[in-house]
Amino acid sequence: MPNSELMPIGVFARRTGLTPSALRFYADSGLLPPARTDPVSGYRYYGADQVARAVELRRLRQIAMPLGAVEAVLDAGPDDSARLIDEHVAKVLEDAEAVRQRAAVIKSSLANVPGVPIATLKGPVLADAIEQVLTATAPDPGMPVLGAVRIEATREAVTLTATDRYRLATRTLVPAEPAASAWAATVSGDGLRAAVSAVRRSMLVRVEAASHGIRLRTADGKDQHCGLLSEEFPDHRLMLASLSEVTTRVTVPKDLLLGALEAHPDDCLSLVVTRDGLKALAADDGPPGFSLPAAVTGQTLRVSFELTTLYPAVSTAIGPDVMLDLRGPDQPVTVRSADRGDLTTLAMPVKPDHPA
Repeated sequence: MPNSELMPIGVFARRTGLTPSALRFYADSGLLPPARTDPVSGYRYYGADQVARAVELRRLRQIAMPLGAVEAVLDAGPDDSARLIDEHVAKVLEDAEAVRQRAAVIKSSLANVPGVPIATLKGPVLADAIEQVLTATAPDPGMPVLGAVRIEATREAVTLTATDRYRLATRTLVPAEPAASAWAATVSGDGLRAAVSAVRRSMLVRVEAASHGIRLRTADGKDQHCGLLSEEFPDHRLMLASLSEVTTRVTVPKDLLLGALEAHPDDCLSLVVTRDGLKALAADDGPPGFSLPAAVTGQTLRVSFELTTLYPAVSTAIGPDVMLDLRGPDQPVTVRSADRGDLTTLAMPVKPDHPA
């Protein structure tokens, strides 16, 4: 390669986002040897055709991939490279969860206080409840509580509640073994999400409170630890108590509604509820909206939703039929099972996207 086509290490570093010291390290390790090294001065020169490999190397190192795996990815074809990256990410997540669990155990043991029994619940039921209410959470670095779950226990029930201000989901469970006293705390949603798989495989799960979190004791003895949040949880009881009267009630087969929502082409949909059923308006210049048979009582109403708000609320409803309690175009809709009330979700409408 002619010298005019070669770049000194400083220029190559600026082109690729790698420091000169990193380039020397990767050259010495064999991952990215220079195109030419001056035998007298020792200066290293790189070719333009090495820029892509250097940039990819930098990106792989940014996701903490070890050198051996980086070399395998760089030298593999697209399909094998994607598989190797997926395997690395899975390993990182597995390691991170193991660290989180160990950290929770360490924090729990710092106070040297045994866990306080809260309740014993059926594992598969608790796992379903966790997944259902987590649909109403959202990651928000400014308000971590919006990604958390409020757990409240009495002798009669254990209630899980989550809200991201646009949705609210609450599920009530009957404990197999009730607690001796009332207890409440706000629990990390990420911790609960990570624990779901182990919880689902255990017939019974004993919930214990520790100083820095809760301990979910499973049948296999591999306890799951979830951290607590100190931030105040939104006043969901006030939210529920302040709901206006239901003006329109719709009962529709869950599978039919889900199928229609999945096929809807837009991010937002406007629903018209009449005595004839439930209809979605067509988008401008788009395909016709859907019409579904439904049992309707109350006033004719038009209301609009973001699909990402309404779909999770419907999908987690229990049973074959879903009930929508509507209060107006700008009021929360209650989504629940037509025959079971232990899971309730509120979803906020949005401004209609179609002219009246």
